[in-house]
Amino acid sequence: MAPYQARLASARRMARHTPIRVSDFEARAKTRYTADTLDKLVRRHPKCRFIWLMGDDNLAQFHLWRDWRKIARQVPIAVVARPGYSDDAHASVAMGWLRRAVRPAGQAKNWTCWRLPALVLLRFRPDPTSATRLRAADPAWHRHFMNASRIPISGASVPSPQPRTGSLNP
Repeated sequence: MAPYQARLASARRMARHTPIRVSDFEARAKTRYTADTLDKLVRRHPKCRFIWLMGDDNLAQFHLWRDWRKIARQVPIAVVARPGYSDDAHASVAMGWLRRAVRPAGQAKNWTCWRLPALVLLRFRPDPTSATRLRAADPAWHRHFMNASRIPISGASVPSPQPRTGSLNP
């Protein structure tokens, strides 16, 4: 895995000109696992509602994450289709456990009212670009962000009490 600062700088670059706000919350909270990060995030922002966003590739191995069932009981999960991963994701241990919690995609805008665990499968024409393939083509990709990673991380930005999506490390 690339250094944290390079991944953060890359995410910030990708989020430019979008409504997505990339946060360094994990670093400031000093957490390593998603379950721990979510615990602190939810406690720090009790009026905010969060949704976990992951790709089919992560759902396929979600059962290997620390406290994955706790994560599913803490926030709704939206799974984005990823070319070549759907079969493994739908046959995964985690999906077997979560299958009863699947909500229709047409109800996704009501996710703040869902009883947990809750999972929605998002199907739309995905970007065919494979991050895995891009990293394989340029194994030192993160070095392009090393200058940006030397820029001090700004202080905490407090989210407004609105729905948010995010991506953290397992």
